[in-house]
Amino acid sequence: MAAGSGVDLAFLSALEQAELVRRGDASSPELVELYLERIERIDPQLSSYVTVDAEGARAAAREPHAGPFAGVPISIKDLTDTAGLRTTYSSKSYADHVPTRDAAVVRRIRDAGFVILGKTNTPELGTVANTESELNGQCRNPWDPSRTPGGSSGGAAAAVAAGLCPLAEGSDGGGSIRIPSSCCGVFGIKPSRGRVSRAPLGNGIAGLASHGPIARTVADAAALLDVMTGYEPGDPYVAPPPERPFLDEVGVDPGQLRIRFTTQPPFPTDVHPACVDAARTCATWLAELGHDVDESPSPYADDEAPRRFGRIWAVGPAAFPAPRESLEPINQMLAGRADRTSSTELVQAFVGMEAFTRKALAFWDDVDVLITPTLAQPPVPVGWVFEPEDPREQFRQQFWFTPFTAVVNVTGQPAVAVPVAEHEGLPIGVQLIGRANAEATLIRLAAQLEAAHPWADRRPPVS
Repeated sequence: MAAGSGVDLAFLSALEQAELVRRGDASSPELVELYLERIERIDPQLSSYVTVDAEGARAAAREPHAGPFAGVPISIKDLTDTAGLRTTYSSKSYADHVPTRDAAVVRRIRDAGFVILGKTNTPELGTVANTESELNGQCRNPWDPSRTPGGSSGGAAAAVAAGLCPLAEGSDGGGSIRIPSSCCGVFGIKPSRGRVSRAPLGNGIAGLASHGPIARTVADAAALLDVMTGYEPGDPYVAPPPERPFLDEVGVDPGQLRIRFTTQPPFPTDVHPACVDAARTCATWLAELGHDVDESPSPYADDEAPRRFGRIWAVGPAAFPAPRESLEPINQMLAGRADRTSSTELVQAFVGMEAFTRKALAFWDDVDVLITPTLAQPPVPVGWVFEPEDPREQFRQQFWFTPFTAVVNVTGQPAVAVPVAEHEGLPIGVQLIGRANAEATLIRLAAQLEAAHPWADRRPPVS
């Protein structure tokens, strides 16, 4: 191969790999074999994949390819349906489940020419901020396997960071792209509500969740978001189409942006000094790049937010079509909470979230971007979430770890997780939040930050 060693090729961006395939300097079968070998050799230390479709990937690699990513491998999160490929949702009741049709986002990914390597690890139903389940085991962070890769797209982020795929499909209902991207030192985008269709599913829980990209570079993530974006008939939320492809925003001067930063969490909880310092470092860097940067109180401060969010979040496990007794204790607890919530209380939670959104979005009349820590702590130990015996306390652990992320799912705004710092060898990410439907601004700004302070060449010990 003209690209050099296999390790070098594995860590090339997906856009660069696509160009090699177009030029004939690499082939799709070569790329697939490279990643399959790396998965077999490295992933036993991480458990980032729960299903590897070696034969399916090899067969797809031999087919003629079209599309912007013709022949490039990719991974799909195990919460996202893939026709003919085992999809478990990390639930014991679905251990042998094989969907008969693709999710719309997977269809778009295949149409772009990608070759699916397999399905990445996630907690059961994606309800917690780590990646551990009774069915699929503990996923580990390639920077330190004793630590979590975050969740719920933890397998996706760990695989990208370790060079087990060039980029990955993830999903985010309360931070599930940004949390693992921060833990694993990669770049992730949570799109605006309605930007990426959830078809054939409905809008999910109050439109909180969205599919999105996880990658090592801003350009790869932007290009994958272009692939994912688009309306499907029946979508209840539809974001206005972008003015041009998101990839075209990479390298565009964002101009002087009005940027505010806060290290204040939306509700009272301690924030680790390393996470505070990372947000302040990012603010300093952006000021040095010429932006108008100033500190601000959090526009999302709301002591009632965890209670409202928890009431709505509990609906997911309650509605999941599996025997209740087969669910893990934390999801049984959430389902029981939903059973005890009256219709009036649920509507009150929805109305409260809408009022919260309108109040919070008024902040953006004079602001383009808000910087916050992504997490309140560096990546916590594997098993930390489940240290309390009471599932209610286990669920509360999520809020102490991830207070900054779920509010953006409530408001429907776009947000990205940017690798900024390290603490004791572990990545520390920073969250950039944009105006509603303003992914283009975030991509321009993140690309500017990436050019000034590159991160894509950092490789974890397990890689």
